[in-house]
Amino acid sequence: MPDRTKHATADGRRLRSERSRTAIINAALALMEEGVYVPTAQQISDRAGVGIRSFFRHFEDMETLFAAVDSHLRDSYEAVFHVGDRSGTLDERIERVVKIYGNAYEETKKIFLSTHAQLWRSEVLQKSYAGNQRNLRKNLDDWLPELKAIPRERREAIDAITSFEFWHRLRVHQRQSKKTSVTVIIGLLHSLLKDDLQS
Repeated sequence: MPDRTKHATADGRRLRSERSRTAIINAALALMEEGVYVPTAQQISDRAGVGIRSFFRHFEDMETLFAAVDSHLRDSYEAVFHVGDRSGTLDERIERVVKIYGNAYEETKKIFLSTHAQLWRSEVLQKSYAGNQRNLRKNLDDWLPELKAIPRERREAIDAITSFEFWHRLRVHQRQSKKTSVTVIIGLLHSLLKDDLQS
């Protein structure tokens, strides 16, 4: 077989392999977005249109898939949080960042819920989630540098009330509208941050 033909065959195989791998990742994400928060390898394979053996050729276990999905999502996930004009008064910045986080949580809630459903058994997801929480904390520090001047316990409280978990409780368990949820969190931030700075 001529070298050119060998290279073309190898390139074709590589492209097919890459397409299959991407299809598996996209299938996992599609299932999560549909509310299948703990998809199985078989469900993902069926959605991707590949055989189960093909799945395990690309991903030796679900942990390997989780790592690939996390890498695939990282830029788009961070983009929905790391936006907005960070200038202005403290009041303006508090309102802006709460609205941005609320919009971001609405957009990414299915991924959060799927992650929560599997955290107990996945070291990859535990590590990824912890890293994401650190990044959100740093992002909030960039928005509100005043946080450095308040007591630690208040800082921890602010992390809690700006979290997905708190947002989800307001929206789902307490059945609050998006507008009301934003208002609640803004009020809490004012009481925890502004009152302390003014005392």
